[in-house]
Amino acid sequence: MDFTRKLKTHHLRLVVKISETTKLQFAAESIGLSQPAASRTLAEIETDIGAPLFIRSPKGMYPTPIGEAFVRHAQSILSGFETLEAEVNGLGHGEMGEVKVGSVTGPAIRCLVPAILDLKKGSPKIETTIEVGPSTEMIRRLEQAHFDFIIARLPHDYDSRAFHILPARSEVVSLVVRNTHPLAQETQVSLDDLSSYDWTIQERGSPIRSAIEEAFAASGTKIPPHITNTSSLVVMLGLLERSDTIATLAEEVANLLTSRATGANLCVLNLERKIMVSPYFVIMERGKQLSRAAERLLDAVLSRF
Repeated sequence: MDFTRKLKTHHLRLVVKISETTKLQFAAESIGLSQPAASRTLAEIETDIGAPLFIRSPKGMYPTPIGEAFVRHAQSILSGFETLEAEVNGLGHGEMGEVKVGSVTGPAIRCLVPAILDLKKGSPKIETTIEVGPSTEMIRRLEQAHFDFIIARLPHDYDSRAFHILPARSEVVSLVVRNTHPLAQETQVSLDDLSSYDWTIQERGSPIRSAIEEAFAASGTKIPPHITNTSSLVVMLGLLERSDTIATLAEEVANLLTSRATGANLCVLNLERKIMVSPYFVIMERGKQLSRAAERLLDAVLSRF
């Protein structure tokens, strides 16, 4: 079967076209060959194979059993080439491919979700994988090459020189309560007004927890004594539904939960002063070459910072 080593793409196209048109002249014209050149090419293929591929008759050319096998495999090979070309072009232009991103909760809703929706409008074949979690988990998985990039805070025990870090954005903490909470309709709520209520706050050391503690310290108000520690949104929602607890959430998450679209009976307290969280960044491994699809998603995210 050494003849396969001599085959070229135009050989395969010629044989397939002869089978489709039954006329050598039509087949030659369709692939840009003269009829004599096409005749010589077909004769060379048949000589190499050692058998005719077509039966010649006044009505046309029809494949022999060997010709039928040749045509079947040629069609499969040419289809594979077309698929390969389309995929390479798609990957090269960022029209397809897979992108994996990790994010803390706030920017996942504010930046990442709308960026993905816009990207997929024009490039629906791009497959995105999004994971949401704390910064320590996101940075660890970035080091393991699990993500193309992350949107997170850089933990204190990591060297910033090991990463490529792009512009930051600060985050606002919202205090969420159920609509029947005694302070739900107040226009200027101070931290002193809130200290006697139950709170549901993220665990110690988390950015939101630190921001809450710093805000109470700056106002000279004691931290509320009745606190449930959890980062679980499900647990927070369960407590909010059944009690007058005050839940601390990123502003973007709070807005989503209190929007009309969700149908939730929750609202955000009107604080007299904003509570700010330390900024988050877009973080990548230094020297990492992103795919074109990942670059396009990164550009879309950064445009929303």
